[in-house]
Amino acid sequence: MSSKRNYKKEYKNYHGKPKQIKRRDSRNAARNILKKKGVNIKGKDVAHKNGNPLDNKTSNLKVVSKNKNRSYKRTKNSKKVRASA
Repeated sequence: MSSKRNYKKEYKNYHGKPKQIKRRDSRNAARNILKKKGVNIKGKDVAHKNGNPLDNKTSNLKVVSKNKNRSYKRTKNSKKVRASA
């Protein structure tokens, strides 16, 4: 049996940290940048080409499917490494 997910603890331990809040804010800003430019992002993810969510230059943003964007294994130094099959 699997235990229930403790969202409150998750937020306290990870998502609520200032560094993660700043990154989430920057990812949301990237979505808004492309929306304002008229790019259709409905049902898609806005990906950062260099893997750094704080780098919101238009040249660093691209729209990809959620499946493709979330298939990369992330490393601590913000590089994207293809997940092994």
